[in-house]
Amino acid sequence: MTARQPAEWLPHAATWTAFPSHPELWEDDLAPAQAEVAAMVRAIAAGERVELLVANADAEAAARGMLAGADVGFHRYGFGDIWLRDTGPLFLSSPVGAAAAGFRFNGWGGKYDLPGDDGVAAFVAQAAGVPLAKHGWVLEGGAIDVDGSGLAVTTEQCLLNPNRNPKMDRTEVESHLRRDLGIDRVLWLGDGLANDHTDGHVDNLARFVAPGVLALPVPATDDPNHAVFVDAHDRARDFGLEIVGVPSPGRVLRDGEVVPASHMNFYVGNGVVVVPTYGAPSDEAAVAAIAALFPGRTCVGLRADHILTGGGSFHCITQQQPS
Repeated sequence: MTARQPAEWLPHAATWTAFPSHPELWEDDLAPAQAEVAAMVRAIAAGERVELLVANADAEAAARGMLAGADVGFHRYGFGDIWLRDTGPLFLSSPVGAAAAGFRFNGWGGKYDLPGDDGVAAFVAQAAGVPLAKHGWVLEGGAIDVDGSGLAVTTEQCLLNPNRNPKMDRTEVESHLRRDLGIDRVLWLGDGLANDHTDGHVDNLARFVAPGVLALPVPATDDPNHAVFVDAHDRARDFGLEIVGVPSPGRVLRDGEVVPASHMNFYVGNGVVVVPTYGAPSDEAAVAAIAALFPGRTCVGLRADHILTGGGSFHCITQQQPS
């Protein structure tokens, strides 16, 4: 067996995440986004250690105040923003022990070049005491999801986007995934969610919930992503996967614009599944649907409206370190 990223539902040694720290990025959403992240951390920390990056002294003081008594370690590092799924390392398991893979980070295709983000993977791997293999091609963790058996799902919109690896075609991407992450089968979906500045990260669209079992959104009435969801369903069915449905929040607006709100951006911890909610009619049904997929865990819905203003949700800001 080669080094491979285990499925997220397998036991963790810890969860890594980061605390919103920069007023110039978050503006009026900073304090409420901090509160949403703190609520997520408390939920995860009930079942495992959470390792939290804080960018400066003020952020650390705020985080310590909100998380007093929780099983949390604090790590001061001058990162740009909180999206550790993309800037952090991918932790792997191998026959000789734990490992980590770090990839070139180019700010989601050159959109957001923030000082410190390109050093997050090395900092986290060193703090975790896990050796890091550095790879020279662009790959964000949110661009793939795995079931632990060597199967991954991704989107053409992201991994074949010329703003990532312009000289790599589908065959070369698959070859690199096999070499660096032990992935030997890839389900290629088409586009991701509308107005997703990650260029269609798959963790907002499709998530493995068991080996060979893929959760996909069920479109809401007037859903801006209806065609995307239907196409994803058709491709997964033709690939031979078992498909389970999770309600979509549908059309969620911020300042009159459609935002990429998704219940699929849940995070699976040792004892809990944390599901983002948005005050949408689908919230309760989505939490119930995801809870049915993870019967051994507590499933909680937590509001993520303010985290979403930065472009993502709970899965986007977390990175599991396997046991």
